[in-house]
Amino acid sequence: MSVLVYTESDQGTFKKAAFEVASYAKAVADQLGTSVTAISINVNDASPLGNFGVDKVLNVSNPSLNDFNAHTYASIIQQAAERESAQVVIVSSSADSKYLAPLLAVKLEAGYASNVIAEPSNTSPFTVKRNAFTNKAFELTQINTKIKILGVSNNAFGIVENSASASVEDFAPALPESGISVKSVDKASDKVTIADAEIVVSGGRGLKGPENWGMIEELAHVLGAATACSKPVSDLGWRPHGEHVGQTGKPVASNLYIAIGISGAIQHLAGVSASKTKVVINTDPEAPFFKAADYGVVGDAFQVVPELIEKLKAFKSQQ
Repeated sequence: MSVLVYTESDQGTFKKAAFEVASYAKAVADQLGTSVTAISINVNDASPLGNFGVDKVLNVSNPSLNDFNAHTYASIIQQAAERESAQVVIVSSSADSKYLAPLLAVKLEAGYASNVIAEPSNTSPFTVKRNAFTNKAFELTQINTKIKILGVSNNAFGIVENSASASVEDFAPALPESGISVKSVDKASDKVTIADAEIVVSGGRGLKGPENWGMIEELAHVLGAATACSKPVSDLGWRPHGEHVGQTGKPVASNLYIAIGISGAIQHLAGVSASKTKVVINTDPEAPFFKAADYGVVGDAFQVVPELIEKLKAFKSQQ
């Protein structure tokens, strides 16, 4: 019996979330007195997982799996879980994992707890702490099924180095027929993705128009951050919908979230509440975001942001 962890990758390289779920899997395995087996799909080098406590990697190499398909990926993980007699399966809280986890739960007849933020508080009965009500409350969830699936909330557990010697084995599961085909995928290859970003710089309607987005992109470049926006901005066509963050867009769980010209509608706050530190820059001191932010600057973004950029550049030049 081992703990099985699905480690996500993109274009042959592990995502940041892969190392976090591997770290979490190691903590759970230590509680259960067992080992960690990871499953990776089309990864060029799976050995780095050993740095985070993984004992064995089942590496699947198949060009037909380059594009994510929830049904197919769920079937692959099911076969890996059955092969390893895994009673705990761990995934991330990415959009892809949230799609495949319920399908996997059905296949394995397993209980599934999403948005898990801490290692189990008890293993008999198996109990985990998770976010609930759009991160407004915590919930202790007891899973009574033989097999448990845990979706770890992004940036909740952190990446913990725990070196082990990971053996890598080729794994060739049977692939089910699928009626889904991917015709094309458009990606911004020159930008930090919101899902993997340590820092996110986000703009709202306070920027007054798409022509003013240059300073957002410049600040993001200086910080090595991803750019994002509020829903009204994407609805107006100022920015692509792929940058829309919030409850109705992409969730953000970065270490630092900077909101510029965003008042803080409840849906937006719910989607970014998992970020460690939130900073808001707004001219309106009564903007709802100030109540949720760790730090706030009441001021004109067109004055504050350029000065912030210059200060950051000067600081970096001294390093």
